Amino acid sequence: MKNTYDFGLIGLGVMGRNFILNVADNNFSAMGYDLNEEQVKALIAEGEDPQKVNATSDIQTFVSSLSQPRKIMLLVPAGKIVDSVIESLLPHLDKNDLIIDGGNSFFTDTDRREAYLKEKGIHFFGSGVSGGAKGARRGPSIMPGGNKEAYKEVQPIFEAVAAKFKGEPCVAYLGPKSAGNYVKMVHNGIEYGLMQLTSEIYDILKKAGNYSYDELHTLFDSWNKGRLQSFLVEISAEIFNRDDDKGPGKLVEKILDKAKQKGTGKWTSQNAMDLGIPIPSIDIAVSMREISALKEERVQADKLYNRPEPAVMDKEELAKWAEEALYFAFITTYAQGLHQLSDASTEYGYELDLAVIIKIWRAGCIIRAGLLEDISKAYTEDKALSNLLLSPNFVPKVQSTVTSARNLVAYAAKNGIPLPGLSNSLTYFDTYTSGRLPLNLIQAQRDHFGSHTYERTDMEGIFHTEWE
Repeated sequence: MKNTYDFGLIGLGVMGRNFILNVADNNFSAMGYDLNEEQVKALIAEGEDPQKVNATSDIQTFVSSLSQPRKIMLLVPAGKIVDSVIESLLPHLDKNDLIIDGGNSFFTDTDRREAYLKEKGIHFFGSGVSGGAKGARRGPSIMPGGNKEAYKEVQPIFEAVAAKFKGEPCVAYLGPKSAGNYVKMVHNGIEYGLMQLTSEIYDILKKAGNYSYDELHTLFDSWNKGRLQSFLVEISAEIFNRDDDKGPGKLVEKILDKAKQKGTGKWTSQNAMDLGIPIPSIDIAVSMREISALKEERVQADKLYNRPEPAVMDKEELAKWAEEALYFAFITTYAQGLHQLSDASTEYGYELDLAVIIKIWRAGCIIRAGLLEDISKAYTEDKALSNLLLSPNFVPKVQSTVTSARNLVAYAAKNGIPLPGLSNSLTYFDTYTSGRLPLNLIQAQRDHFGSHTYERTDMEGIFHTEWE
C-alpha cells in the first residue's frame, strides 16, 4: 500500500466519503479509515484509483500510510467518540502531526483537546465544515482555528477543496484555540434563525394569501433572483415544486411539522446568554423546534381554543410585505450572530476578523446569501463595527423594509398566525434602536425588594433608597 498519502480522513459516512473524494479530485492523495468494512469498500469502489484514494479498517495501516507531518481529519459525531478516536490514534502518531476535528464539537471541548494534545507535541484543530453532503463533495465553506503555523500544513488542501466565490476559496485561518468551532457554532445559530424566518413567511403566504405551492415556487424563485438571493430561499423554491412520489399533491405538505436539532443552535443561545449578548431571533428559532416536538399537545390545544379566521389579503400586497419583511429579518438575524462573534472574539482571545468570516460564508455554506457581499463591505470599511445596524450602509436598507415587518406582525397578531421569528426580529430592532427603555422601573423594583442599588441619569454615583 502506498505510504505517502497526503491526507487522512476518519469517518466514512456520507459526509466523510464525499469530502475525501473531493480531496482526491483536487490532486491530493487521500486515505480513509472506518471500522465499518462496508464503508471502506464503498469508498474504494467509488474512488476507483487506489493510488489517489484508498481506505482501511486497520488504524495502524491507516496512520503509517500517511506522509509526515500527518494531516488527519475526523468527520465523526461530536462528543465522546471524538475523544475515543483521538486515543486510538495517539500510539501511532509522531510529534507535529495534525488532527483536525471537522465535526460540530462544542468549543470548550476543542480547547480541552488542544491543550491535552499540545502536551504530547500533537497539533489539534477545530474546523467547522458547512454545506452538507453536497457541499463536502463539490466545495464546502471551511472554518479552521488552532495553531497558525500548523494550519499552513493543511492550507493548500483546504483551499483546493473549499467552495469558490469569484475565484476566492471559502476557507481562511480564523484564529487560535477553538475559534473555528466557535464560528461554525454561531454560523449554525444564524442558520436556525434564517430557516425559522423562511418557514414563517411560507406559512403566512399560505394562510393570508391562499398561495398554491406552484405560486410559492414561482415567488421564491423570483426572490432568489433579487436581493433575497440565498441558498435557503433557493432550496425552498425547489421544495415547493416537488411532487409527492407516494400520492397526490406536493411532498412538503405531507412532511410532519416536527423539526429536529443537533444542538448547535442551543449552544449558540446558551453561550450568548453567558456573554450577555441578545440574539432573540436565534433563541426563538431554537424554542420553536422544541415547541414543534410537542405535536400531540399542540393538536390537543388546537381543539380547545378558538382563533380568528385569517382575513385574506391581496396577493401582490402580501408578497411585497413578505419580501421586505424577510429581507429586514435576515439583516437583523445576521446582525445578532455577528454581534455575538464580535464579543466572543474579545472574551476568548480569538482575534476574529468578521469581514474574513463573512467572505468565507459567501459560497459553500448553508447561510450563503447575496446579502453577505454588503455585510462584508460594512465590516471591511469599519473593523470596529460592533453591530451591523450601526453601519450607515444598512440604515436605508432597514428603514425601507421595517414598515412591512410591522405590517405583517400586526396582521399575524390580529389573525392568530404565529410569527415568532419575525416578531422577535422586530422587537430586537425596536429595542436596540431605543435610546430610552422602561428598565429604570426594573432597577427601582430590584432596589425596593433587594437593595440592589441603581444609577441616576442626572448625576454620577451608585444610589439606594428606603422605599417603604
